[in-house]
Amino acid sequence: MTKVFIDGQAGTTGLQIAERLSQRSDIELLAIDAHQRKAAHVRADLLKEADIAVLCLPDQAAEESVALAPTTTRILDASSAHRVHPDWSYGLPELDADARKRIQSARLVSNPGCYPQGFILLVRPLIEAQLLASATPLRCSAVSGYTGGGRPLIETYTGYDAEQANRHAVQAYGLSQKHKHLPEMQHYSGTTAAPIFLPSVANYDQGMLVQIALFEHELSGASARTVQKELAERYIDEPFICVAELNDPALLDGSYLNPTQRNGSNMMDLAVFGDDSRVVLTARYDNLGKGAAGAAIQNLNLMLGIDECTAL
Repeated sequence: MTKVFIDGQAGTTGLQIAERLSQRSDIELLAIDAHQRKAAHVRADLLKEADIAVLCLPDQAAEESVALAPTTTRILDASSAHRVHPDWSYGLPELDADARKRIQSARLVSNPGCYPQGFILLVRPLIEAQLLASATPLRCSAVSGYTGGGRPLIETYTGYDAEQANRHAVQAYGLSQKHKHLPEMQHYSGTTAAPIFLPSVANYDQGMLVQIALFEHELSGASARTVQKELAERYIDEPFICVAELNDPALLDGSYLNPTQRNGSNMMDLAVFGDDSRVVLTARYDNLGKGAAGAAIQNLNLMLGIDECTAL
């Protein structure tokens, strides 16, 4: 039985991971008293006892935990502190043909951010296939439920009265182009230019859309159908990636694309919409599932050398 310590179990992602792992017979969850969860010496003892530590902490606290942990403990970090660090393996199994091997053998694995996963999995195959030049400036818009902001944002939104909820139905943020996900998005997608990233938070709990708009001339003249075919072939064997048909009406609720339809799962829909001259790349998934806790379980399974779909 593998001993797992979730450092930061009281947070949104930590609670989701703990709930999923508590139902497994191959995992022993090491618990920390709520009053001691910030005590460095107690955390250090649990980090030493654990086979694998899952860090669900702010960046600085995650760095402190890494320093506390012995080299015998493997670490899966759900913060953004180490996502582009050269000594850490990036925990996106669908990234390339060798990603799973890197995750399985690594001592240090960084769980990917929620928004970057959709962006990377849409863009990287097109750059590798030379349909999209790596120097093309990209524009990415996205929307997430408020759980993506963790406990403070959850408490803010759930505390609104009806008038406040209406006024805060959708809010754009990250407008200064300093969002912490940008380095990760650029580094692993293969684009040589930092994209313009326009995220929004909306007044619902979870589920997200990531969208990238392109003109035909930015795709080496490739049609929307060619782009869809490239993505479909790239992910044909991926258990958690579903590539829809071009302009697939089955994804829509009437004429609307609802961001919540993959909630409660580790699945991601990739879709291509558009016409002969304009293409919209879209990813839809659960920001707490494939975007966070689900991705962590998938990576943990790989680190354990078992079927990555276990308990997902």
